[in-house]
Amino acid sequence: MPDVSLPPAPAIEGATHLHSGKVRDLYVLDGGEHAGALLMVASDRISAFDHVLETEIPDKGRILTALSLWWFDQLSTLVPHHVLSTDVPASVAGRAVVCESLTMFPVECVARGYLTGSGLADYRRSGEVCGNPLPVGLEDGSRLPDPIFTPATKAALGDHDENVDFEAVVREVGDDAAAELRALTLAVYRRAEDVARERGIVLADTKLEFGRRPDHTIVLADEVLTPDSSRFWPADAWQPGRPQASYDKQVVRDWLTSPASGWDRSSQAPPPPLPVEVVERTRERYLAAYELLTGTAL
Repeated sequence: MPDVSLPPAPAIEGATHLHSGKVRDLYVLDGGEHAGALLMVASDRISAFDHVLETEIPDKGRILTALSLWWFDQLSTLVPHHVLSTDVPASVAGRAVVCESLTMFPVECVARGYLTGSGLADYRRSGEVCGNPLPVGLEDGSRLPDPIFTPATKAALGDHDENVDFEAVVREVGDDAAAELRALTLAVYRRAEDVARERGIVLADTKLEFGRRPDHTIVLADEVLTPDSSRFWPADAWQPGRPQASYDKQVVRDWLTSPASGWDRSSQAPPPPLPVEVVERTRERYLAAYELLTGTAL
């Protein structure tokens, strides 16, 4: 397991820190209209290969928050979301939301419409991804005949999520919840893929998280359809059979695995700091995704 160290979460007046993940810091509000609700703050941290890097990407937290809010609005007729308010403390304005406290499902709900990443590796080994048989002859970047549900386990900080089949989800959450999670995940992907395509972007895949209210309503939570949780490719450059240009953190992954970084991914050593040009290019990719999708400047 990689050695993952996070910077101390900043103190926020009127809120108690609960937990920090790779990117987000979670607090509970101590008083006011939404006392007991959660305050979810998106930092500028970036992770790659199960490491949280020491170098941050300026404005990343603001971009993730704004883009998630835009997508929640686009998807509101499909599934309820967890956001209660964007009226947050001034110190985290623009990068935080007040949200419901839900019982989260212990499953990463992934939809894939294109074959790449860990799905491609699984396909090359077995001809299927998470129990979904696929046609022979697919390449890196191939569009699938239909989107598929490819769930993964939720790993502890520093560990790697593992792809699992649908039956594993059934064992974890039960038949009815598993079926609803699959249906919602694929419905969100199809809606988002249509929206993105209209804006010149291929949505290759995305990872969603869901929680449940006390009345058992399933709710879309965390972030949604951001460059951290999705693969966005420029539609006019898409070409199966090779790695695709992207609007996500592939810039970071590519540099870390290049000789220029001097980093051995198989080692337990943390990745080195990112060069200024990699930081700038990554920030540009995140901003481009936001601006192309929403049609507005941040």
